[in-house]
Amino acid sequence: MKWHYIRYVNSGSNVFTKASYFLTYYPSKASFVLTRLLFPFIRSCMVVSILGMSLGCSQYSNRPGSIAFHNLTARFNAYYIAQSEISSAEAAMKKKYRDLYTQRLPILMPLDSTMGSQVRPQLENGIKKASIVAERHQNSKWLDDSYTLLGKARLYLGQYDDGVEALRYVFTNGRDEDDKNIALVWLMRAYTQKKDYSNALNVAEYLRQQPLNKVATREFYLAKAYIHQEQGEYLTAVAILEQVFPLLKKNQQAARLHYIAGQLYDRLGQFALANDHYKAVGKNKPTYDLSFYATMSSLQNQVLLDPKVDLTRVGFDKMLRDRKNNDLRDRIYYTMGLLAERRERYPEAIGFLQKSIQTAGANTVQVPYTYLELARIQYDRLENYELAKAYYDSALVSLPPQSEEFLSANDRKKALDEFVTQINIVRTEDSLQQLAQMNPAALDRKLDAIIEAEEDEKQQLLLAAKEALANANRPSAADIGVPNLSGNGRRWELYDPSLISQAKMEFVRIWGNRPLEDNWRRVVKDNSSFASVAQTTAGTPDSLSGVSFATGVLEPMKKDSEEWRSRREELRKSVPLSGAAFASSQKREEDALYRLGKIYRFDLKEPEKAVTTFTHLLKEFPKTDYREEAYYLIYLSLDDSNKNKPLWKEKLMTEFPNATYARLLNQGTFGETNVPTAGKPTNAGKSYEGLYALYDSGNYTEALAQIENVLPYFRDHALIDKFALLRIFLIGKVRGRDAYLQAINEFIRLYPESQFLPRVQEMLEVTGQASLPRKF
Repeated sequence: MKWHYIRYVNSGSNVFTKASYFLTYYPSKASFVLTRLLFPFIRSCMVVSILGMSLGCSQYSNRPGSIAFHNLTARFNAYYIAQSEISSAEAAMKKKYRDLYTQRLPILMPLDSTMGSQVRPQLENGIKKASIVAERHQNSKWLDDSYTLLGKARLYLGQYDDGVEALRYVFTNGRDEDDKNIALVWLMRAYTQKKDYSNALNVAEYLRQQPLNKVATREFYLAKAYIHQEQGEYLTAVAILEQVFPLLKKNQQAARLHYIAGQLYDRLGQFALANDHYKAVGKNKPTYDLSFYATMSSLQNQVLLDPKVDLTRVGFDKMLRDRKNNDLRDRIYYTMGLLAERRERYPEAIGFLQKSIQTAGANTVQVPYTYLELARIQYDRLENYELAKAYYDSALVSLPPQSEEFLSANDRKKALDEFVTQINIVRTEDSLQQLAQMNPAALDRKLDAIIEAEEDEKQQLLLAAKEALANANRPSAADIGVPNLSGNGRRWELYDPSLISQAKMEFVRIWGNRPLEDNWRRVVKDNSSFASVAQTTAGTPDSLSGVSFATGVLEPMKKDSEEWRSRREELRKSVPLSGAAFASSQKREEDALYRLGKIYRFDLKEPEKAVTTFTHLLKEFPKTDYREEAYYLIYLSLDDSNKNKPLWKEKLMTEFPNATYARLLNQGTFGETNVPTAGKPTNAGKSYEGLYALYDSGNYTEALAQIENVLPYFRDHALIDKFALLRIFLIGKVRGRDAYLQAINEFIRLYPESQFLPRVQEMLEVTGQASLPRKF
């Protein structure tokens, strides 16, 4: 039968007739026959279908088939991979990001390009895949989502302009309102990251008027709260944050946001409301660290709400005993230190903070912030500027260089470097002048008391050295040069930056800020041996010669011995007993007070202390050459509501009517300088040539007097900065280095667009006087 149906299949009958025949008479052979009969027909249909799809599935076509094809291809190929890569990168960045719970937490994780660079391959692959949707699937509904992914990835990599452009494209050309809203939320974050709060708030105002779905509403609230948090508007930020909590599930994000809400209420002084949020942290599946800090913050608020409660009884003692908190004990002591400071128990606060550093062990993340707190207490509360400077030095060792705290601490430390120098000069010279006014017998008694204090200090240092030697001889891992990070967590001192910093501060406390040099104990300098002992406190010894550390025996210096008398004469030489020496001491104190006032005003940004210092300068030295500038800076430093402010302006105008500072005050108040009209110069070029001729001939005093008079007439002239530049050189010749540098700073402030500005800024870096300029 086989040859029969094969022949029939190959005959010229209609294909459907053939199929019916074999299905009726030979059903067992149907599959074979149908394949042979229908294959050409199926093949033709597939070719036609593929050809139709290729002609009708253009990415610019609006046909339903084309749109369905591109939706399917875009979603499950390019977009899916891009989303997976970027989500993986976000998860990795979130895992590496570490919240420092003792500091203010940001509501949203910052867009940090440093963290983004660590996941660059995933982000770049996500960008590549998302770009495929933009290039090949223009009619896909996933186009807006792909551009949003592009913008996010660019922002993570620090490519701000490209990221903003992609997000703006979604807003301008997007077809789905929900996708546009999500893109705008990310645009808000981009503006916030660049501190462009005006544009960020403009976007927020637009979104506020749009109908948002639940996801977009949650993200919008978080982004807007973050804007206000970054601007320091904590009340607005926490009010918006309260609207987010009903939209959140119970998870770590909700726990973290409750903790942040508690921090914001703390800053507003609403400790009871803050406690409500700290307690809510434990109900939202927090990490152990977050739960720990929430509990500790709640205890802190209990202390603030009840000032009579004992710090060690409220619950901190229980947390210290809990073995799970062994690696967090430094945070507990840090919090106790803050609370003790708030109660104005400064020695107790310093003790807790020092315990925080000592118990930090290998985990030194909190250490620099503890040093900052110690520096603040020493500076603001105790006015111990030397120790404050040392603590700032220690904090800068470990702070991240790009952090806000590092920048502010570095500025404060630089200011304190010069401040400590000047305050020591004032204290030393003032003490020396008091000693110089004593009668010889009283002076001898005072010098003997200083020597006795030195001897006591030597004995104390000897005991401390013996104890340190005993500790060093105790067996530990340090004996073989290996840091010990196990057991009690004690580390070899040279491996622990916190211990090194403590040792440096102890050295500065005992020996002062000494330069690095050989035989520094025996180097003889003017006033060096007396600088610290001439004050009311005990002095510092020059050496510990003759000390036997093994036996701890130090032969004390006998009073009225040859050695004692020699030491007394050495100290006496530092006292300005002659008229010339006393005048030199007063001049040093006068200069130091002037510099202190300027440091307060410009570097430390403390106008009240600047006014106090300048007032003290004028009281001690009523005829000082710095009167003109002191009057001017006092006037600027006083608040407008202060009734004495006009008096200082009047003093300046009365005593120095034609001075630069008087002219500056007149310009700032009236918009024009009040100058006499008689003899008013009219030709700026000729006036300048005449002034320069005086300068070139060496008649500096006359040239300076004339240029002070003519400057007000040409303040709106194109040559005004040229006059001001010549004035700088004249002041350098007549008034000295300090007035010269002040004139340079005035030029930079008053003429920021001048063509001579680069030259003047270069002059500012030169510490000596300016040389004779060529004609310009």
